[in-house]
Amino acid sequence: MSSAQFFAQKTLTPSNTKLESKFIKDEISNAIWYAQQGDQKMEIGKITNEVKKVDKTTLLIKTTVKMNQAPDKPWVDSTLVKISNFQPIYHSSYNMMRDMTLKFKKNKATGYYLDKKTQKKDQIDEKISTEYFDSNSYPGVIRFLPLKEHYSTEMPIFDYNPAAKKGVVKAYIEDVNKGELNGKKVWIVKTTDDIQDRKTIVTYYIDVETREVLKQEIDANGRKMVMESVK
Repeated sequence: MSSAQFFAQKTLTPSNTKLESKFIKDEISNAIWYAQQGDQKMEIGKITNEVKKVDKTTLLIKTTVKMNQAPDKPWVDSTLVKISNFQPIYHSSYNMMRDMTLKFKKNKATGYYLDKKTQKKDQIDEKISTEYFDSNSYPGVIRFLPLKEHYSTEMPIFDYNPAAKKGVVKAYIEDVNKGELNGKKVWIVKTTDDIQDRKTIVTYYIDVETREVLKQEIDANGRKMVMESVK
């Protein structure tokens, strides 16, 4: 299904999200990040994802990426959301190119964005008139949805980009299918979003039994990257 033909079954927001909460638990998972060309795969980094219940209502999602070219300068993204519906509370992002922090309220996002190359620091104070998820945590929402075949939806997400300053844009689950990966039954979930003008397709392979993301494929304008879970 092309993006141009896509029609969401409904719009998903924190207030109407029903998550399968039995799958949400403390966990640490690791993946290897590959660049792929044809049958050739080249490892470019390692990813550690941590999910932790900070208290009865708050969930921490922390992603640490170590690129092989600069293993001592990891990218670290931390997001706090409400466990019940993934309503965003806080997001920080630190890497070689920029530092960013965001605090979320119902109708506002505040914080700062520091471009490390130019040393330009933007103060963020964005008014928001709709419900939304954080762009860093919405892939977590996908894992815990009551998935079924041919399910589709669109999700408002907040994304700060000083070049575009788009604010709330949309992410899309375009299709869901059942399949198998390494002998395990999986949900194959095809997604895209407005951050890259729907030119990037991310496909998740999610274990039906545990909701672990076993594999992620990213297709971006002819470039393909793969993240594969490792024990």
